[in-house]
Amino acid sequence: MTSGFAMIAAVRPFPSASSYSSSLSTSSSYGRSKCAFFSISRKNPRSKKIRCDVSVKSEADLSSLETEEDEKAKEKIGARVRVTAPLKVYHVVRVPEVELMGMEGSIKDYVVLWKGKRISANLPFKVQFVKEIEGRGPVKFFAHLKEDEFELIDDGR
Repeated sequence: MTSGFAMIAAVRPFPSASSYSSSLSTSSSYGRSKCAFFSISRKNPRSKKIRCDVSVKSEADLSSLETEEDEKAKEKIGARVRVTAPLKVYHVVRVPEVELMGMEGSIKDYVVLWKGKRISANLPFKVQFVKEIEGRGPVKFFAHLKEDEFELIDDGR
């Protein structure tokens, strides 16, 4: 009930009493959803209900989001890379820090589309590394990198 009140407080009602029975439709700035504001009961015209209908995007909409640059980047998935920038990561388990410069890994994903929507991923390449740690053996971990932080390795394929 509290969250509904906060939503209604953000929408300013019309000054006339007849506006409570009428509904108002608006479009969001993204253009895909429509919201209607209307009263729940005639006894209490101040109680409001908000209904939003969101249209689902089709496969054609998703494919149009991908640009030529994205297609080139997706071709790199699975490629072996070597890190050329001086980077440190602190999220490897039981290791205080790992220096990535000179390490080799493979690109696992290119993350600019999420749930069909384009996101502004500032580190779009998800790279998997394997590091030997004393007493534990090889440990796999991921790091997100920019394109200018690594170089492709030719494995002689």
